Amino acid sequence: MKILFVGDASNFHNTLAHALKDMGHTCVVISDGSLWQKTERDINIERKNGVFGSIKYIYDILSALPKMKGFDIVHLVNPHFFTLRPDKLKWILRFLKKYNKKVFLSALGTDIQYINACNNGKTFRYSDYLLGNRPSPYALSEESSGQKNWFLPEVSAYNDFFLKNIDGAIACLYEYYMSYKTVIPERLGYAGIPIDTQEHQPHFIESEPTKVRFFIGIQKKRSVLKGTDRLLAALKRVCERYPDKCEMMIAENVPYKEYVKMMNSSHVLLDQIYSYTPATNALIAMAQGMIAVSGAEPEYYDFIGETSNHPIININPLVDDDIDRKLEWIIQNKHALLELSRMSRDFVLKHNDSRIIAKRHIDFWNKFNE
Repeated sequence: MKILFVGDASNFHNTLAHALKDMGHTCVVISDGSLWQKTERDINIERKNGVFGSIKYIYDILSALPKMKGFDIVHLVNPHFFTLRPDKLKWILRFLKKYNKKVFLSALGTDIQYINACNNGKTFRYSDYLLGNRPSPYALSEESSGQKNWFLPEVSAYNDFFLKNIDGAIACLYEYYMSYKTVIPERLGYAGIPIDTQEHQPHFIESEPTKVRFFIGIQKKRSVLKGTDRLLAALKRVCERYPDKCEMMIAENVPYKEYVKMMNSSHVLLDQIYSYTPATNALIAMAQGMIAVSGAEPEYYDFIGETSNHPIININPLVDDDIDRKLEWIIQNKHALLELSRMSRDFVLKHNDSRIIAKRHIDFWNKFNE
């Protein structure tokens, strides 16, 4: 098949494209490289600030349109797959529908469906926006002020148009699947996040470390949203209490390849706390034999059918001191890291190897060709 990926996030589409190429398919990735992450792409379309940047951005998109024709599958990173107004996005979506066979959504990021699910108080016990029955720190921060734009009449109308005109959606996380479950249930699938386990070779923890090395990546604009601000504060407290038993490494807004190299020398990755599931950073770390402190709720394990291998250190954001207690447990049970290291790699091999995720996508696409 010929497959076009429009947009990318945390190297998702690029990793999936590589796996599909290895299976004999032709893939093209058009993206901005996930901004500072500078991920690989075949066609670069990146929006710069200012009037000239906007003009060039539109010019680059129009120049790329002839190269976006004749594909069996088009996968969009988000309903807002380009940084354009809804009327322009609607025009491009019509173009993609006209000149390609099938158009799908990779449900892997913030959109109206996800925001609604996070805020309805029924789908999740907690989320980026709501902790039980109270607003999350992000919801109370100035950073969340832009969320109201999702519900402007023209944006809402475009969302309805988008859902009617795509052939289906494939979710990469339990949360995104649940967000779309009541919206397009008959056109919804789940695949998971692809991790290239051949590229990310394991560095297993072979002996009990004298000091546990913790690694945390900070994205300034998403720190409150993902809870890394709380993770970092707790990690600093714990390292101050146990200076002879742990140390920390902090990476802030570094390119994807550099980020992966930096985490290699650590034992434990701290990722995010408002998720039910481990996302890309946690899974890459686990593939390398690190232990992930992230989301791993029972609903997630049940959803993927995993009954025995539960290696992720789950954080409950509804309990104020849960992060401190989990980090202290790691320090006080350093011997457990050896087994968790191998369990983590095994988990990713079973559930998130990029070839497995690619096969799930193919199986889903084939349903629409029957």
